[in-house]
Amino acid sequence: MMRRLCAKLVIALALVLAAGAPARAATVPPTRLVAVELLSETGSVRPGETFWIALRQQITPGWHTYWGVNPGDAGVPTRIEWALPAGFTAGEISWPYPSRIPAGIAMSYGYEAEVVLPIPVTVSQDVTPGTTIALRGQASWLVCEKICIPEEAPVALSLPVAADTPRPDPVGAPLIGAARRRLPVPSPWPASFSATPETVTLTVATRDLAPERVAEVWFYPAKWGAIEHAAPQRVSLTPKGITLEVKRGQLAEATAAPIDGVLIVTERLDGGVARQAFALRAEPRSSVSALALAHAMALALAGGLVLNLMPCVLPVLSVKTLTLVNHAGGRAVLRRHGLAYAFGVLASFAVVAGALLTLRAGGEQIGWGFQLQSPVVVTLLADVLFTVALSLSGVFVVSGRFAGAGQSLAGRAGYAGSFFTGALATVAATPCTAPFMGAAVGYAVTQPWPTALLVFEALALGLALPFLLLTLIPAWRRFLPRPGRWMERLQQALAFPLYASVAWLLWVVSQQAGSSGVAAAMAGLVLIGLAAWLYQVSREARPSWRRVATAAVAVLALGAVALGPVTSGGSSAQPTTRADGWEAFSTARLAELRAAGRPVFVNVTAAWCLTCLVNERVALRSPAVAEALARKSVATLKADWTKRDPAITRVLGSFGRNGVPLYLLYPGRAAGEPEVLPQILSEGAVIDALGKL
Repeated sequence: MMRRLCAKLVIALALVLAAGAPARAATVPPTRLVAVELLSETGSVRPGETFWIALRQQITPGWHTYWGVNPGDAGVPTRIEWALPAGFTAGEISWPYPSRIPAGIAMSYGYEAEVVLPIPVTVSQDVTPGTTIALRGQASWLVCEKICIPEEAPVALSLPVAADTPRPDPVGAPLIGAARRRLPVPSPWPASFSATPETVTLTVATRDLAPERVAEVWFYPAKWGAIEHAAPQRVSLTPKGITLEVKRGQLAEATAAPIDGVLIVTERLDGGVARQAFALRAEPRSSVSALALAHAMALALAGGLVLNLMPCVLPVLSVKTLTLVNHAGGRAVLRRHGLAYAFGVLASFAVVAGALLTLRAGGEQIGWGFQLQSPVVVTLLADVLFTVALSLSGVFVVSGRFAGAGQSLAGRAGYAGSFFTGALATVAATPCTAPFMGAAVGYAVTQPWPTALLVFEALALGLALPFLLLTLIPAWRRFLPRPGRWMERLQQALAFPLYASVAWLLWVVSQQAGSSGVAAAMAGLVLIGLAAWLYQVSREARPSWRRVATAAVAVLALGAVALGPVTSGGSSAQPTTRADGWEAFSTARLAELRAAGRPVFVNVTAAWCLTCLVNERVALRSPAVAEALARKSVATLKADWTKRDPAITRVLGSFGRNGVPLYLLYPGRAAGEPEVLPQILSEGAVIDALGKL
């Protein structure tokens, strides 16, 4: 997508520059790079019949025009705006199969030297034999070499109307006939494909294929995004079929539907070679590879386990710790609390995954942690964590019914508390991407929803498993401390990680919505603090005053929630060059730096991603890494995904990822592929990668 967008910027600039040019005369000027004319297959026409005409393009050597089905990574196909006589209709251009035209790291599909583009035209029933009709139109096209130039010219063709069968035109008939023979024919063979996060494998069930006679096979997709156009296509031939494996494209959703395209098979014959073009539709294989699914679920389970150690889950670990140490109530009660907590994690992950998959199916460019790209959600999460922290600090006490922490684990309310502790763990975990997790989530969002849900639930099980095992295995209870007065002090101490998390979330809001958003969020926290204090002091008041205080608490809480949407009204501008010396990422800037031969380090990050912030503090901002970057003259770009950005989402998807962080190190060679660094960085890992440049 980055390459495609960059090329489109060049094309758009060329079109803008050409927009002010005066209309061209019908005579082709000598400076035009493509000479065009209309040809006819017949020397005359008959009323009511359909015949073929064609637009002939004679292209300056070294330049090319584009295939209309899919121009490749960049390009605009030829178009004709017709001005036909009354009753005449012109069909769409029929596109002969194209050539591959590499351009650095990109690949275009188009035509060089000369191309004849056939067009069917139906004659009006009302024309009179003995008259002459004129077909006129305005042709436009983009012609490219190292630069791209939009051109246009009027085209016209006059033909007599005859009652007899038309004779072939001596010039047009052979050229149009040859062009029509290059049109793809419907494939007689069934085709299917399977996709992994890295590759797409196309299988064509041919009959009686002679592999020794096949010189080349190449697949031209009808739409951009399913496969990488410039990547090699690895072909395996057997008498029963063709298997073609190619690097997956940058649009993850492209493999969720059938892939249409043109398969070109070149055969060796005694007199040379012959090419056949087949228009085929490859259906996605309904069966999911058991091995690929098991691998993804194993990665997800491992990622969920590691997620318990991530800083973003620390506040919820504090609440879980209190639940474990206050374990009075017996083995069965403790087991039920573990199951309730696990069910809360699994159910919440199902809701988050369902929302993510539904929105992506609707065309939204979002990924893991998408809800935290909204300052409203970040503000509400800060409100929840602040409320939990106030409870742990003793500002108010809800006797064990909030977040699974309190004096008694017994009873129905306690189980509900454990369930919602699991839900809170899920919400707090979404800002983080643990090792193993990125590839698993990237695989999940490309699969049918039942498969995707299995992978997400494996991730949830990994998050819930440590706490669940502590409650299910009686022998492990001896490692838990005995209850005592120290628990009250521990409870108060554990509030401070939550306060720190609230401060961090306020900083995230400042990045998303500016100072006005932070002001609204802080006002909400003040209302929550007042509500918590009022709730506690009213517990000893008379019943009438207690009811008034409870109503006031409800109003204050609703007021805090109502301030959440206010944070979405502000904005925080992103400077082109950041204070830390990193440039703001754009596809155009990346292409410019790579074209200049500079190595580039791309940091795809977000302010709400604690893993990202730790990596930056530990590795990317260290003096040793800064010195290595300077020594290798590496340009540094930061792709900030704090707020929703479809372009950055597409970059993540192009590397099989669905969330941050992502670290890419591009070599100085313009055609080189980037190295993907680990999601948990160390200073040594970054320096070692830079040393390979």
